[in-house]
Amino acid sequence: MLEALQLALQARGISDPNPRVGCVIVKQNQIIGKGFTQKAGSHHAEVMALQDARHHGFDVQGSTVYVTLEPCCHFGKTPPCTLALVQARVAKVIIAAVDPNPLVSGKGVQELQANQIEVQTGLFELQAMMQNLGFMKRMREGLPWVRLKIASSIDGVTALPNGQSQWITSEAARHDGHFWRAQANILLTGIGTVLSDNPQLNVRGIEVLQQPLRAIIDSKLDIPLDAQILQNGKTIIFCAEAKNEQMQQKLAMLGDMDVRVIEMPNSFGKVDLPGVMQYLAQEHSANEIHVEAGFKLNGSLVREQCVDELLVYLAPKLLGNGSGLTNVGPLSALSEAYTWKFIDQQSIGNDIRLRLLKVH
Repeated sequence: MLEALQLALQARGISDPNPRVGCVIVKQNQIIGKGFTQKAGSHHAEVMALQDARHHGFDVQGSTVYVTLEPCCHFGKTPPCTLALVQARVAKVIIAAVDPNPLVSGKGVQELQANQIEVQTGLFELQAMMQNLGFMKRMREGLPWVRLKIASSIDGVTALPNGQSQWITSEAARHDGHFWRAQANILLTGIGTVLSDNPQLNVRGIEVLQQPLRAIIDSKLDIPLDAQILQNGKTIIFCAEAKNEQMQQKLAMLGDMDVRVIEMPNSFGKVDLPGVMQYLAQEHSANEIHVEAGFKLNGSLVREQCVDELLVYLAPKLLGNGSGLTNVGPLSALSEAYTWKFIDQQSIGNDIRLRLLKVH
């Protein structure tokens, strides 16, 4: 199963919006087939592993299959994996995690058992679920997993008073940040970051099949038409109501540039951030959203309970006054604090990378 979990990692950036799954087939204490999920519409991990075994001349009948997620049992863009396993006459299937997809969710296990295949579940379940946090959340809640990336000094400064923020952390940390960008379906930022940094907001230095979709929170539609983020790749802008003639004109010009603008106001005349997350999950099947924004949007996303994970890079620098990580305060009591749990800490170049999950 550990080998299958390693294979599942290879599906990152390939299988979305499908989950990242790895599969290993064992017979007589020998691995005879391996596979991981291919791009949507192509083969799943189980079929890839069966084909691998047959390609190398192995008979899969009576074998044991280790798979990181419950095999699908419905016809979608591909036939069900349970059918492939039944037809292959495997003897046993060991599953790390049950699939939360309502079309599967235990039905795959039942289908295999109904065909006299022994099934076990729960081996390295947590590891398998952690590999598919976004898929799991979208299936269960209809919402994506939102990862908020922040780079700061050790005294919590993300930008100097004059707005300068490039670069607080090291080149190694920035490269690592592109690795995390590549995990996501959507890269999201705010108009403040677009105006101050003019980012491309794409994946660089890492090979990807396609660039993630970019999304911008821009309540008043202030984005310059020559902004780098609009020049290459697909971009969606979320604004409040386009109420005046100037905004309507810009709306038309952005449309001519093939930039989609979605009006999604909340009751305060800002963008409805929870609505944005729901829209991206439903309309774009977004499993993971990677946010790189300024402290204002960071704070709004945290206050609106939109953030699941913090990805924080700390540089060994003291910068004094400047912008903080988020503007969630001021709080009047420590009991009002937004609480997180450390799940990982690593040295990246001269910096430290922290991963934290929201405590419910």
